Amino acid sequence: MNTKQVMDLYDKYVMGTYTRVPLVFEKATGALVEDIEGKKYLDFFPGWAVSGIGHCHPRVASAISRQARKLIHVSNNYYSALQGVLAGKIVEHSFPGKVFFCNSGAEANEGAIKLARKYGHEKGRYEVITMKNSFHGRSLAMIAATGQEKVKLGFEPLPEGFKHIPFQDAGALESAVTEKTAAVMMELIQCEGGINIASNEYVKRVREICDKNDLVLIFDEVQTGMGRTGRMFCYQNYGIKPDVMTLAKSLGGGVPIGAVVAGSKFADTLNPGSHASTFGGSPLVSAAALGVFEAIEKDKLLRNAVKQGAYLVSKLEALKKKYGIIKDVRGMALTVGLELNIEGQTVYEKCLKKGLIINCTQKNILRIMPPLTVKKNEIDKAVLILESVLAQ
Repeated sequence: MNTKQVMDLYDKYVMGTYTRVPLVFEKATGALVEDIEGKKYLDFFPGWAVSGIGHCHPRVASAISRQARKLIHVSNNYYSALQGVLAGKIVEHSFPGKVFFCNSGAEANEGAIKLARKYGHEKGRYEVITMKNSFHGRSLAMIAATGQEKVKLGFEPLPEGFKHIPFQDAGALESAVTEKTAAVMMELIQCEGGINIASNEYVKRVREICDKNDLVLIFDEVQTGMGRTGRMFCYQNYGIKPDVMTLAKSLGGGVPIGAVVAGSKFADTLNPGSHASTFGGSPLVSAAALGVFEAIEKDKLLRNAVKQGAYLVSKLEALKKKYGIIKDVRGMALTVGLELNIEGQTVYEKCLKKGLIINCTQKNILRIMPPLTVKKNEIDKAVLILESVLAQ
């Protein structure tokens, strides 16, 4: 098949819910992908951070292959050894508690909201405070939770119980808390919102406000979890712990998985019958996720993320000094944003034509998030492509 034949199939049979680029990717490894016509690309935005340790990582591929020959799925009415091992691995690397498994970030965030409402139910608490410019998923409840109006259009009326406040404004949070407030949900780095990074002082105040008012503090780490910020989980850069954390994307190394991690105080809030997920934590995805942990630990990918992230930022800072259209460079390890003084869509498109995959969000922010396995020479190549476009 060629690109046009695949596009024709999509036009005929697949819902048009995405603005798709006319490319058909056929195979990939690490940060390199190849389309069906044989053209190669350097992927510095691998699957919206799903392939966080690179495409088709050998440890993940081997784990999937081994498990697929043994047992792919088992009902959650029964026990699965790998699900238990994976839950233990997540808790070992985060904080004491328990894990619920699902299939995506939106599902994980839904589960966290249900937990918070269940916790606050007897006191009449149900409202959840989230941040403007946040992004928490595409289900009805999660677009209601998301602090961007563009995702809500055409789906009204939305589920009630969400309140949006400015990011980085502790005073606004204090003012927003009422007797109906059950939880605060936030991203430590608003990735889709433009790589907006919470300050240490702000996160500390949010923790204090939640403690004072007995609110559930939920960190959405769907995109920042699993090493992308140089620590296994982004919150570990701040010296405080959430009550609940949500994970997805990189956790599965390419297969669909989501997780709600609840601290000990909240771990038994959702009792039998109160929440479920048919496919959640299957043997296949659990094997893949354990492969991700193995790769991060044995291949020392956290160290590489810090080292290569610093190198990437230094290269981008050098471009900022050279080209006036770059307004700001900000990031944490391999989560990097390049804010432009112009709209970035054309820059993204020209980079793609030259073989570099990045992302443009919020119209003028280039999102650059290479895999944890990225090499120095790959960063050099990516920056050269980006500079050749900026020079135009």
